[in-house]
Amino acid sequence: MSQTGFPVLAAKRVLIVYAHQSSGSFNAAAKNAAVEVLTAQGCTVDVSDLYAMGFKATATAEDIKGEVKNAENFCYLEESKLAWEQGKLSDDIMKEQSKLTEADLIIFQFPMYWFSVPAILKGWIDRVLTNGFAFSQEKRYSQGIFKNKKAMLSFTTGSLESMFSPTGINGDMNVTLWPLQNGILHYCGFQVLAPQIFWAPSSAVAEDRKSMLESWRTRLQGLLEEKPLSFISLDCFDEKAFQLKPEVHEKHASKEFGLTVGIHLNKPLPPHSQMKAGV
Repeated sequence: MSQTGFPVLAAKRVLIVYAHQSSGSFNAAAKNAAVEVLTAQGCTVDVSDLYAMGFKATATAEDIKGEVKNAENFCYLEESKLAWEQGKLSDDIMKEQSKLTEADLIIFQFPMYWFSVPAILKGWIDRVLTNGFAFSQEKRYSQGIFKNKKAMLSFTTGSLESMFSPTGINGDMNVTLWPLQNGILHYCGFQVLAPQIFWAPSSAVAEDRKSMLESWRTRLQGLLEEKPLSFISLDCFDEKAFQLKPEVHEKHASKEFGLTVGIHLNKPLPPHSQMKAGV
């Protein structure tokens, strides 16, 4: 046990990618709680405070040092891969990639904007998770480059939890999370931990906001030991059209629910599959 009373884990490195403008925000409090609890457990915690860093959100040719291969028909996907291979990416990108390479766990802390992440965080994703470094045609999803790392979303909403339900006006939160957790994190191979969702803290009373943070602090004590969400293995798809193999499709033909939110086989969506592990 550490002097703070938290169990000490084997040395781990954590990267928190933090996207909020205000140090007095609930997101800042959630980020600070993660730094405190994880540090007390013996983790080394790095924080990329994107607004404080003035992190550039746009993916442009300026991200590449020297001449690009094809200035007339610039393709960021191809040019950034080549620049990564040649060590010619801009210093801010290379610094973030270095942090990510060293990390065992990445926590994205942000307020949900328009059912997604703030532009500055989307820019971090676009610019840091470059072709070759974070994924390739051969290394993605369950066979992805970061398959030995864990990642998770921790975010605040402006809407109440009931509004993000299957009968709520915003729709099922599991559907909202699918592009972020499957299309970005799982695509790069990360083991995706269940998200930490702080429902509408701006409209909650002080006591409820305090309770939200205490629940987060409690979860953080065992976070590194949590099992990830379930996704379909790349082995379940053919190598030509990337369709489910017939035997996999047949195996689940009689099941009540689809496989995942996105790969639902025209069946009801599996409940809570993007919010709880083991479902």
